[in-house]
Amino acid sequence: MPNIKPISDLRNYTEVLNEVREDSPVYLTRNGRGEYAIIKLEDLDKIRATIRLLAKLEEGEKSAREKGWLSADDVEATLGL
Repeated sequence: MPNIKPISDLRNYTEVLNEVREDSPVYLTRNGRGEYAIIKLEDLDKIRATIRLLAKLEEGEKSAREKGWLSADDVEATLGL
């Protein structure tokens, strides 16, 4: 279950930060609406790595659409399999 708190709870920021866990952010609301998320640096690193991977996959797909897809035989030959 998501850990959702009003931003005013940051007055006791140590308590809020102690509740942040890997894969378990704390979400902060302002005026009853979601506004911020506090996450562990490890989670931020994972998110950034995922974004980089998705960008590279999109780049590869775009190249394949423009230049054509490789057959399985072509891939095996290129990799020497």
